[in-house]
Amino acid sequence: MSKEKAKNQEAAERSVEEKLRNLYELQKIDSSIDRIKILRGELPLEVQDLEDEIAGLETRLSKLQEEKKELEKKISDKKNEIVDANALIKKYQEQQNNVRNNREYDSLSKEIEYQTLEIELCEKRIKEFNAELKEKTEAEEETNKLLDERKKDLEDKKEELNSIISETQKEEEDLQKRSEKVQSIIEPRLLTAYKRIRKNARNGLAVVTVERDACGGCFNKIPPQRQLDIRSRKKIIVCEYCGRILVDDELHNS
Repeated sequence: MSKEKAKNQEAAERSVEEKLRNLYELQKIDSSIDRIKILRGELPLEVQDLEDEIAGLETRLSKLQEEKKELEKKISDKKNEIVDANALIKKYQEQQNNVRNNREYDSLSKEIEYQTLEIELCEKRIKEFNAELKEKTEAEEETNKLLDERKKDLEDKKEELNSIISETQKEEEDLQKRSEKVQSIIEPRLLTAYKRIRKNARNGLAVVTVERDACGGCFNKIPPQRQLDIRSRKKIIVCEYCGRILVDDELHNS
């Protein structure tokens, strides 16, 4: 092998090793960011769920208040109808005193009877509306109580979340900058592959070490020859079972 060819091969191998180091460094940084997010746990989702529930309760409350106003208007309208019917009854009764024959008297009696039935119907409807209004009022009170509870829960969760964020924000920002810096020196094709593997991995690990002759991601055994290839760092090798990028312990410890 010529000196130039050997030099080119050495540079290529060194380039692969550098790529592996960069990928593993990126993985360590991203895993640290993941740990901060795990520390926050489900709090962001809980906050979002509470905000959605509160919005739903407020919508329900607004609807109940509108329905109560409609019922109150219906009750008022029926009361006005009763007033009008009573006025007509009084009018027809006065007219009965001046009738000229039985036919006119009977006609007015029917009108009085009709208005009396109208009053009874209005009173029945008012009773129904009042019962419905009572239900709506009780539902409104329960909704208000639940809304107050959820607002208090949201306040507590936000306070807890903000406390964790304030404690970890600076660290996360620094890690994010480091992640972006390392990403900038990794070739796009390799970075895309890394992100794809990481997205599909349950624990967010795209680059793992060989631990006890097994993949550090899925824990399947790796053949001795393949382990030698990994240690040689001459090419990027992925686990044949889970697709994660494999690096050797020495690279991990260096």
